[in-house]
Amino acid sequence: MQLRVTFVAAARSSPLLAERFEDPRPLDQAGWDEVQRVAHDLIPLAAAELRYCSPTLRSRATGDALGYAPLVQLALRDCDMGRWRGLTLGEAMAREPEAVDAWLADPRGTPHGGESLISFITRVGNWLDTRPFEDGGRIVAVAEPSVVRAALVYVLKAPPSTYWNIDVRPLSTINVTGHEGRWNLRFDATRAQTSRA
Repeated sequence: MQLRVTFVAAARSSPLLAERFEDPRPLDQAGWDEVQRVAHDLIPLAAAELRYCSPTLRSRATGDALGYAPLVQLALRDCDMGRWRGLTLGEAMAREPEAVDAWLADPRGTPHGGESLISFITRVGNWLDTRPFEDGGRIVAVAEPSVVRAALVYVLKAPPSTYWNIDVRPLSTINVTGHEGRWNLRFDATRAQTSRA
């Protein structure tokens, strides 16, 4: 008895090195182009019984461009970064190097005045655990890469520091299966491999 949740990382709104905390910007042209290039692989996910997205402009636009018509979920919002909202990591480091170091070292820390990494991971995990369960049911959720990282840490029951070792690229997909408190990371064969089998 398993529910399948596929997370789709939102397309980008800026070059990766210019990513901002709680980035409010819409998709840039490169993001739109990327959606068009991978759409044939991601559009079939629209068949999921439930389709959700983070509240950001780029998550909503990604979901809409793929035909998901997703329902916005506030629980899938990015980590609340307090006074660092809108800054890049480099900008926050230039302004408050000791605070950034403390934040990176302590998953319970909130030197920015926002949400701790532990609270963020727990919030995303609680969202996952409260999805309506139907054996064989499918859900797709377009979310910020940071939200997908938090979900993976929760699913794997990994130490919070693992969050910093997960790289989620725009428009990548991650599948998890299970139900409340019992989740597994699932890797599927690519279409090319499946068609050769």
